[in-house]
Amino acid sequence: MNKHDRTRLLDMLDAARKAQAFAAGRSREDLDSDEMFAFALTRALEIIGEAAARVSQETRADLPQIPWRSIIGMRNKLIHDYIAVDYDILWATVETELDTLISHLEKSLEQHS
Repeated sequence: MNKHDRTRLLDMLDAARKAQAFAAGRSREDLDSDEMFAFALTRALEIIGEAAARVSQETRADLPQIPWRSIIGMRNKLIHDYIAVDYDILWATVETELDTLISHLEKSLEQHS
């Protein structure tokens, strides 16, 4: 893994951890009533997707357990269709997908340190 890919994976990990920290003790309904919270979660997922898009094809191929296409697709949706962000999907992603992503990233970074 090249140093640029390692940096991008670290960026993904950092943003995923921040999203989880932002969501700790919060509920889905908070996204509707707290604009700053919604913005923070949206931005964290945008960063994950942007970093993922910059990871080389070689590293992506070496890490097939990470759903690259879905992550990048979500980033594109959040960036280009920002007016219609589906908070149910955003919340579900944070609540159900980030633990697994964090685990995969931590393992990959440890193996390639």
